[in-house]
Amino acid sequence: MVDMISGTDRAAQDAIYQAAGVAQAKPQTNATVTTGQSQLGQKDFVRLMTAQLQFQDPLSPQDNTQMVAQMATFSQVAGISEMSSTLQGIASRLGTTSSSDAMSFVGRTVLTEGKTAYERTAGGIMGGVELANSATDVNVSITDKNGLAVKDIQLGKQDAGMIDFSWDGKDAAGNKVENGPYTVTVDAANGGTIVGAKPLVWAPVETVSLSAGTEPVLNVTGLGKVDPSAVRKVA
Repeated sequence: MVDMISGTDRAAQDAIYQAAGVAQAKPQTNATVTTGQSQLGQKDFVRLMTAQLQFQDPLSPQDNTQMVAQMATFSQVAGISEMSSTLQGIASRLGTTSSSDAMSFVGRTVLTEGKTAYERTAGGIMGGVELANSATDVNVSITDKNGLAVKDIQLGKQDAGMIDFSWDGKDAAGNKVENGPYTVTVDAANGGTIVGAKPLVWAPVETVSLSAGTEPVLNVTGLGKVDPSAVRKVA
C-alpha cells in the first residue's frame, strides 16, 4: 500500500500508525525472514484513514482530492480481493467432478486410456492413440482373447495428440474375426527414438462409486475404476 501521509515527517507518520494500531511493514533482508501479515488489509486501511483525519493539521487539513483518491484505491483493492476469491472458487469447481456429473456417464460409452476393447454391434472395434510427441511411425496391434494377433494397423506419420483408429473386425485375409474382447497395444517412434504412446478404447460405464470425502469414480466394463478426468470422449 502506498504511504497515505503527505507533508508530514516520519515521526508524525509513526504516530498515526501507532494510534491506528497498525504495524508498519519493515523491509526484509537476506538474513531476516518476516512472519505474519506482510501487507495492509481493508481494516488497516480504514483505521489509518481515521487516524489520519484525527491527526491532521487543523490549519492545513487533508486535501479532498487526495482523500477521494485514497477511497478509490480502497474500493479498487476491495474489488480485486473479492474477484480473486470468486475466481478461485470457480477454478476449484471446474477442477472437480460433481456426483450428478459423474452419474450422467452411467449407461454411456466413453473413450479412455485402456487396453481391453469390446466389439461393436457391427463387428470390429474403434479406439484411439494418444502420442506424447510427433511420430514418423505409429502401429496399433490387436490380439484376441487367446493372445493371438489378429490385426496390425499402420497409422504412419502422426502429430502429437490424439488419433482415432477403426478396425472392421476382419483379419489380414479378409476373414471375420469373432473372439473378443480384444487387447490393444501401441508402438510409436520418431525415426530411431521411441515416442510415448497410450492406447485409448471405447467401453461402457456400468456404475459410479460415490464415497464421502472423495471424488466420484466410474466403473467401466473391462477397465475397472476410471477417474472422470481421464475420459477423452463420450458417446
